[in-house]
Amino acid sequence: MQTGPKNLITDVPGLMVGNAQDDALKSGTTVLTSDKPFTAAVHVMGGAPGTRETDLLAPDKTVQQVDALVLSGGSAFGLDAASGVADTLRKMGRGFQVVDQTVPIVPAAILFDLINGGDKNWTENPYRALGEQALLAASDIFELGSHGAGTGATTASFKGGLGSASILLPSGHTVGALVAVNALGDAVVPDTPHFWAAPWELDDEFGGHGIVSKPTTDWPKTKLSAKNTTIAIVATDADLSQAQCTRMATAAHDGMARALVPSHTPMDGDLVFAASTNAKPILDDIQDPIFLGHAAATCLARAIARGVYSATAISGDLLPAYTDIHRKPR
Repeated sequence: MQTGPKNLITDVPGLMVGNAQDDALKSGTTVLTSDKPFTAAVHVMGGAPGTRETDLLAPDKTVQQVDALVLSGGSAFGLDAASGVADTLRKMGRGFQVVDQTVPIVPAAILFDLINGGDKNWTENPYRALGEQALLAASDIFELGSHGAGTGATTASFKGGLGSASILLPSGHTVGALVAVNALGDAVVPDTPHFWAAPWELDDEFGGHGIVSKPTTDWPKTKLSAKNTTIAIVATDADLSQAQCTRMATAAHDGMARALVPSHTPMDGDLVFAASTNAKPILDDIQDPIFLGHAAATCLARAIARGVYSATAISGDLLPAYTDIHRKPR
């Protein structure tokens, strides 16, 4: 297997990602967009999701394409980030046309980071402005770790973060993943430097610590005192319908289960959006979707580990950053 040139979701041509964050707030927003609408779908497996406009992503709904997808901290307050994105897109003339009105389609998902040590005593909801800033910062290059929606994210043992990864398929298609890791469980095998996602690591992208030599039977660590949620986007240039995107989002949840233990709990809002730029035709209606789903799961597992691996310490953190405890082996 081979990653794309940047090993980011933006290796899917045409996609752009922007981050905005407030380190004092210990929270932020991440936006995925493109220069034209793209097909999108969603699948939720966590018990505590927070979302906006996800019902319209079902295959039987009228609108099949969106203008942007938003991942944000802030719990329910963070849904307002999508309003900032929508307002800005409308100013750009982007959106679904209804007679003489332009309505940007901006589904969103949020994670809970309200008790992570940041200053949340705002007088005005900050997330609308963060959404606008993230959209305006959108590019094919963006930072991982303690940025955007991953700024204040946590896991059971370490800081969480924003992660991304990509892979090139033999069919010529590209698949990428983007994730804000804020899990009740752990991305790391207890009392080791080994990531649960290690069997899928490429090119030492999260430290090259290898896999644990023997599967652990220890009970996994959890942060039961706090709300959680890992929210993600998987994307491809393969020409997929909304129904096929839904299947890819569903398959991608396998990657979440491989990388986070436990995952999909009643206290997580685990959610995966899927996006297609529809740029390259499917050549085999049976085989290609199977491998796209597998690639999405693999990319998401790697992206989760990269998000935790890339996190950095900020004043007031309640948990250490992974690399402050586990250094890359020599």
